[in-house]
Amino acid sequence: MEKVIIHYATAGTLESSDAFVTVEPHDDNGLEIAIDSVVQNQFGEQIYKAVQEVLDEQGIVSARVSVVDRGALDCVIRARVETAVLRGKGDME
Repeated sequence: MEKVIIHYATAGTLESSDAFVTVEPHDDNGLEIAIDSVVQNQFGEQIYKAVQEVLDEQGIVSARVSVVDRGALDCVIRARVETAVLRGKGDME
């Protein structure tokens, strides 16, 4: 089932080895993903792929997603994105 983000939500921190993820509704529909990472050159594509996969798994078709990564592991990035998405859909507080 296709879903959209209904309100602004966040997950994570800006601490080392973590990621801060924000999601919000997208006025023009579709997905807009912005990534700012301390390891952008080495792992930027993998981070983008992980974010996209979580959005696909959650059925998100419209959202603005921002990830500020401070060297988080893939599993941490995925967990932060999933939590922010669940909060943004209104499925958890």
